[in-house]
Amino acid sequence: MRLFIWCVLLLLFAFAFYLVVTQKAAPKTRMLPPVVITTGTAQKGNIGVYLDAIGTVTPVYTASIFSQVTGSVISVDYHEGQLVTQGTLLVDIDSRPYEATLLQAQGTLERDQNVLEEAKMDLQRYQDAWARNAVARQTLEDQEKLVKQDEGTVKNDQGAVEYDQLQVEYCHITAPFTGVVGLRLVDPGNLVNAGSGGTSTNPLVVITQLQPITVIFTIPEDSLAPVQAQLRKNAVLTVDVYDRSGETKLATGQLLALDNQIDTTTGTLKLRAVFKNDDFALFPNQFVNTRLLVQMLEGVTLVPSACIQQNGQASFVYVLQDGAVHVRDVQPGVSDNGITQVTGLEAGEVVADSSFDKLQDNAKVSVAGEAGGAWGAHASGAHGDHSPHAGHSPHAHHSPQPDQ
Repeated sequence: MRLFIWCVLLLLFAFAFYLVVTQKAAPKTRMLPPVVITTGTAQKGNIGVYLDAIGTVTPVYTASIFSQVTGSVISVDYHEGQLVTQGTLLVDIDSRPYEATLLQAQGTLERDQNVLEEAKMDLQRYQDAWARNAVARQTLEDQEKLVKQDEGTVKNDQGAVEYDQLQVEYCHITAPFTGVVGLRLVDPGNLVNAGSGGTSTNPLVVITQLQPITVIFTIPEDSLAPVQAQLRKNAVLTVDVYDRSGETKLATGQLLALDNQIDTTTGTLKLRAVFKNDDFALFPNQFVNTRLLVQMLEGVTLVPSACIQQNGQASFVYVLQDGAVHVRDVQPGVSDNGITQVTGLEAGEVVADSSFDKLQDNAKVSVAGEAGGAWGAHASGAHGDHSPHAGHSPHAHHSPQPDQ
């Protein structure tokens, strides 16, 4: 009986020991709540390859007009900052001395023209007499040479008349092209000298063309090849201009020309773009930010740039499927304005856009808001402006465009 009791006790003790060991060995599992994330949706769209640079507004024509005659200023016929058309009278110089000289030259011309006519009449008489053998050959030849001398005199007089007429015209200075005049530099009664040298060091007026107007900017020499490739196809490359801060778009124009050599000190090339400037938003010598559209990529997959994560040299995204996220390797392409072109995703796939420090492969998640709500309108809506960030260096950047 005692042996039986001891066996029962041992069995109970062994069972109790088993229960204690089993409870200690069992891991304490705790259900973690799903990670709350926001999401973005991959969509098909268009994205532009842009070159951002800084530039300077440069007029097509700028003229500092000097007097070509010496005389007293009678009147200044422009207002400061006035928009004048070609041929508008700007400054009047006293032309009376030149008109008097012109009158003298015209009188000399009329006299010598009559002398020439008289010589031609005598020549005709000598020719008729020579036909009847009534005059010597020498007399006829002398008269022929006399006519030629008078013709030369008349030509000299005509040149003097035209020169004096030009001097009179120079007294009435007009605008050589349509543009805006600057501040007044001369007053009525001032004596001006001919030419820009000597004592006449200041121009009478400075006029600048504002419509159209150009912007000169530079691009790195490494970016020249894709630009030339587009120009060889006769493509019209669009250039957008923004203010100094890079926030406000001022004008849209097109690339006009490339410089003929690269600056070896900076490794950059100058480009010129032309703008209509109908609203006078661009002003000469203004500092601006430019964006040159080199190429438009159409029908590519676009995602918010914030969705793309880096692991060394590799790029990946967290794709949402069945309440969990899964790591997917992608190859990002051009990007700008918070959107990036990628390969490795299909349009419509939803990717994580936040809480990356808490995510891992196959992690359970819950979506905090509508997928793609933060940028879907940008990718599929109307075309919008894409302004560069202030302080960008002139390197390649890219901007997305909507489906068309």
